[in-house]
Amino acid sequence: MHSFGYGANALFTFSVTALAFICAIASLSDNFSNQNPSTEIQILNINRFKKQSYENDEVSLTLDITADLQSLFTWNTKQVFAFVAAEYETPKNSLNQVSLWDAIIPDKEHAKFRIQTSNKYRFIDQGHNLRGKEFNLTLHWHVMPKTGKMFADKIVMPGYSLPDAYK
Repeated sequence: MHSFGYGANALFTFSVTALAFICAIASLSDNFSNQNPSTEIQILNINRFKKQSYENDEVSLTLDITADLQSLFTWNTKQVFAFVAAEYETPKNSLNQVSLWDAIIPDKEHAKFRIQTSNKYRFIDQGHNLRGKEFNLTLHWHVMPKTGKMFADKIVMPGYSLPDAYK
């Protein structure tokens, strides 16, 4: 006869193997979901556009963010982290990204929203490169699953520009 320890070990090994298999199936099932998020971002106002004392440009914007991220939620989604970034080029860097706003979306009911807000984080360029600068606003999101790997994507909205003179 087998000992109690041998039987407990066999049961534990079988349970962990079955759990790992179920987690793998859950993670793979996310690849078959139809994800089509949408967003629209408008700049309602440029509240402040100034040159700081250290030769840096600083901008404060009022944003109108409308997004529908409900399609990102499946039965395996724990939460979604979303953020809006301003992206632009300078002579020194081909890509500059400045995060303006972010949020953690805990469930599908909160994934369709409209918010009017000033940028949560400071929009500062190290130098004086923002006058007359064209930039993109990009909504990035990271889907954090209950099991499996994290998925990230974005929607780029081009065509925004800053004034030629400080306010």
